[in-house]
Amino acid sequence: MNNQFKKGVLDLCVLTILKKGDSYGYDVADTLSSKIQMSDGTVYPILRKLAAEGYVSTYLKESQNGPPRKYYHLTDLGAEKLTKDKQEWDEFSQAVKGILEDMKT
Repeated sequence: MNNQFKKGVLDLCVLTILKKGDSYGYDVADTLSSKIQMSDGTVYPILRKLAAEGYVSTYLKESQNGPPRKYYHLTDLGAEKLTKDKQEWDEFSQAVKGILEDMKT
């Protein structure tokens, strides 16, 4: 898949995953990589950026299988961004689909 396509939508995908519930980085990466061809390491810079911008918060949670894990939580600001970005994505993807459909004829 074209990397430029992915770059524009990965933040939206991460926020969407976190809307379903708090998660740690590996689970977010695993969920994304099962749907979109990408390396697991791609997710961590995105999570750090979203945390720095206030869209997600982090906390440590004890793990039965080793050290505590860092979990990510969608903040209210992140939920607002998700709603706005999803609407913009829907409008954009419909416009692109329309253009592509027009080119078929």
